Amino acid sequence: MLAAFCLATGAAIFTANSNSNLLAIIFNRQALIQRFAQTGKDSVGFFLLAHVAANAVGIPGTLLVIVGGSLYGLWWGALWSAVGATMGAVAAFGMARYFLHDWFAARFHHRPLMKKLNRTLQNNGLGCVLIVRFSPISPFNVVNFAFGLTPVPLRLYIFGTFIGILPGTLAYTWLGVSGADALSGGSLLPLGCCLTVLMLLSALPFLTQRHRSS
Repeated sequence: MLAAFCLATGAAIFTANSNSNLLAIIFNRQALIQRFAQTGKDSVGFFLLAHVAANAVGIPGTLLVIVGGSLYGLWWGALWSAVGATMGAVAAFGMARYFLHDWFAARFHHRPLMKKLNRTLQNNGLGCVLIVRFSPISPFNVVNFAFGLTPVPLRLYIFGTFIGILPGTLAYTWLGVSGADALSGGSLLPLGCCLTVLMLLSALPFLTQRHRSS
């Protein structure tokens, strides 16, 4: 219900006073930037709503994070993206917890692997959420629903998600900022540095695992 409401509201705002194709706008970064900018003082609310809708229905929100950097700059863009992504993650978590948790528990929680996983999550739920969120290669949307099927308390999930996504959110927001500067004739150096940071973040889990096994 929440996802359907968010999508319907977002679609209505996007298409107001326009006959443009909605899908063409969603997958066109420049069109997104223009649309958000046209909403004026309501752009932040619209931006958060778009994050909620995207995350609640499983659409990757990375494009929105990059757009946030172009629109609001590094710090405000990262903040609004982190807030919006966390709100969307909570919406997906809530749907899984409300609609699927009991069915999943009855079917799978008696298995040894699930018992061990649940004990780990009950004893160190915040740490588990942080570890998963810090990894930039973990599928954000899938994880949102998956945590809803576990016994992780909502408050720990919210806190761990918000803190855990900050590094990746900052990096992708920086990509939006540096990319916009480069496209407007600015230096390419910040963009190159940003891409290097993103590559290092992506390689971090593999490097950590290699160090542990050595």
